Parts: sequence; C-alpha cells; structure tokens
Amino acid sequence: MQHGQHIPTMDTEKIWKEVLASVRVSISSANFSTWLSKTFIYSTKTLGEDRQFVEIGCPSPFIADSIEKRYFGLLQDSLNQITGLTNDLSFLVKQKPGLKKNETLLEPLFTNPVPSEEVFSNTLKYARVRPGFTFENFAVSGTNQMAWAAAEAVSENLGHAYNPLFLWGGVGVGKTHLMLAVADRALRKNPDFPILYCMGEEFTTEIVDAIRTKNTIAFKNKYRKLKLLMIDDIQFLAGKNAVQEEFFHTFNTLQREGGQIILTSDKPPSEIEKLEERLRSRFEAGLIVDISPPDFELRTAITLIKAQERGFELPMEIAQAIAANIDAARKIEGFITRLFTHTQFAHEEITIEVVHKLLGTSEQQNSGFKKHTSPQDFINAVATYYSIGKRRLLGTNRAQTVALPRQVLMYLLRIELRLPLQEVGRIVGGKDHTTVIHAVEKISKNLSVNGGLRDDLLGIKKTLSV
Repeated sequence: MQHGQHIPTMDTEKIWKEVLASVRVSISSANFSTWLSKTFIYSTKTLGEDRQFVEIGCPSPFIADSIEKRYFGLLQDSLNQITGLTNDLSFLVKQKPGLKKNETLLEPLFTNPVPSEEVFSNTLKYARVRPGFTFENFAVSGTNQMAWAAAEAVSENLGHAYNPLFLWGGVGVGKTHLMLAVADRALRKNPDFPILYCMGEEFTTEIVDAIRTKNTIAFKNKYRKLKLLMIDDIQFLAGKNAVQEEFFHTFNTLQREGGQIILTSDKPPSEIEKLEERLRSRFEAGLIVDISPPDFELRTAITLIKAQERGFELPMEIAQAIAANIDAARKIEGFITRLFTHTQFAHEEITIEVVHKLLGTSEQQNSGFKKHTSPQDFINAVATYYSIGKRRLLGTNRAQTVALPRQVLMYLLRIELRLPLQEVGRIVGGKDHTTVIHAVEKISKNLSVNGGLRDDLLGIKKTLSV
C-alpha cells in the first residue's frame, strides 16, 4: 500500500478496534474518551516482510501530539501483538471517514462553548452561574484528570455519585470551572432545577444579614430547598461560629433530601484551621480531589482553547511558546486577551515575533533561526555554550553538569524543530521517548521560574540566529 493512501478497509477498522479495546483496560475511561476515542488507522505501508508503517488519524494537532507523548508505547505494543508485525507509528491530523459533510467531531479539548439562548442565560444568571464554563471547553491532563472525571460523574448522577465533592488546589487550576460545568450540564437538562452558586464570603454575608434583620427563615428556605449547592472558597467559613452552625444544618438538610453539594478550597479539609470538626468529618466523608498546577502540556491546551474562544487559531509553536513562559491558567487567559487586543489595534498578524515581544523575551529570540538550521547545529550550539564535548553530551553520563545541557538539547530539538519524540531520542544517544518527554516537561516547567535557564536558552538561540 502506498504511503498516505487512505484505506478504510474492514480489516484495519477491526484491528484498530481490537487495539483500542486492549488499551482501554489500561487507562481511565476519561482519558480514553479524551484522547483515543476518535482515532483510527488512516493508512499503512509495507516496509518489509514483518514490518509496516502505520499512520494514525487524530482529530486535532494537540490530540495527535499528546497521544504520541502519552500512549505511543502502549499503542505500538498492542498493535504489534494483534498484527504479529513490527509497526512504526505516526500520528497525523485527519477526519475520521464516514462523517457527513457538515458533521463535526466533538472534542473535549477544543469544542467551543455552545451559545446560550436568552432563556438559558437568564436561568444561569438566577443561579449565579457564569456562562461559558462547560466540560467541553475544559482542558484535561494528568494534573486535573481525576477532578474532571469526578465532576463529570457527579453531573450524571447528582446527589449520589460523590456527595459532597470537595475540590482543592491553588489559584487558577480549574476548581470553579469544574463546579460551574456541573451546574451548566444540570440546567441544560432541566432549566427549572434549583441550583445556586456562591462564594464563601457571600454565604457568610447573607447569614450575618439574616441574623441581624431577624430573617433567618427566608435564608433557610432559600438554601435548604436546593438540589445543587456550590460554594467556592469554603475555607472562608472557618472561625465564624454562627456561619458554621447554619451551614452545618443546611448541609445535613440538603444531603438528607438528596441534594448535591460541591465545595472548593485552597486547602484540604484537614488543613483548614478553625474549621469545626463536625464539618470537617462531613467534608471528608465525600470525595476529596486535589488539582495540581497545570503542566506544560495542559498550559498549551489552555492556550489553544482560550485563543479559539477569542475566534482565532494559534499555531502549535506559538501556543507552546506562551505555555513555556506563563505558568498559570488565568495569566494565560490574560495574555491571550492582550495578544488579541494588540494585534487588532496594531493591525498585525499573530507571529512568534509578536508573542515574544509581548512576553518580554529577548530580541535575539525574536530574530529566528537560520533557514536550514539542523539538529547538528543545535548539538554544536549546546555543546559550545555549556563547554562540554559532543560525545559527553550525547552519552550516558548523568552528572548534573551534563544532564541539564542534554535536557536542554532535547527540549530545543522537540520544541524548536518539532521533531518526533523517537527521532529526538535517536539523535541524543538512543534515548527512550519517555526520557525525551521527561526532559521537555522539566525544562518547560523550569523556564517559567528559572531566569538563568531562560538566559541559557536565549544564549544558545542567539548563536543559531541569522
């Protein structure tokens, strides 16, 4: 078969179904749905008696890149076992055959929020739920996958799946987004569903006002008849005895009547000081999920999503440049707004040079590389910059003085030249693709906090500039 020729045969469809069935038992259902459910064998090419080249179609560039990083070995092993051949895999962006002309694939990472009708918008407003926060536009990675799966489970079975659901983590990790996504889905199923979202501070203020005005009956009627109560920053109730007393009774009433409770905090219940023990025990009786700060992969996905919500598509290299320099989701959103505004008013196209300018990175980085910069050029530049021999750089020495330059080299080959993981590993002394993933993630994470490392990369890039 010819390379690039699409072959929608029953054999390949059957083989890939078997591969996916085999892989599915090894990963979570949420990860399977997010990354693998829309993939298919696009083409194959015989390379020898017992070897073939297989192209796997994926619905988006980010999903193709993420599958290669996460599941390359798992898919390859399964395909080798099922076909009895040695398979070389490649991932490309292709639409799955069989879709109608105007049919689109729904992808969790890249689907735009569904525009709200006027009635639905009013329903959200009455429930104090901000529009636009859905499961479909929530980017998923290893740092938040458990929280995403738990929130989805709650949305499908309110009051029964995990009650209460307690999400905790730092600022901007997606706690509120997931909480509001549950509300959005519940209200789309039933606009009359009694739901309310509020901040811990707002809840406290309402209780204090109700006590002051002797109107606690109205307060109780408002909160204890809900089917879904969401309180953001529940730690704000700690130390306020009257507020905790009322919330304790509200919590018990809602649970007894089958209502769902979702809470968020910057700490787990065990670490919230001055929280009554009876409340702590009730929080811990549900599901507690921590959400870590977004890794490089997730920050890239968030960048692409926020840009798409603004109505423009970002090339992967630009999204990765932003993700490598900004470490928080809210900061990314703010930068995308700034980028959009700047290019609109300046009538400029969105280029890597403009992004670097707004990020405040060095002008040398903006100048780009020579037209035919090769992997060997990067090897020479890294070896020269760190004053180590190329043999040591590409060898197995794990000393920090060698390991860091080697990781920088892998990062540059992967991010700047966009070479496949396996190719990067082959160039850098025959390293496994998981080693390359680790190196890229480590350098990407440290770039946002380590000014010395950023200077190193700028210095290396300067030697490769025109």
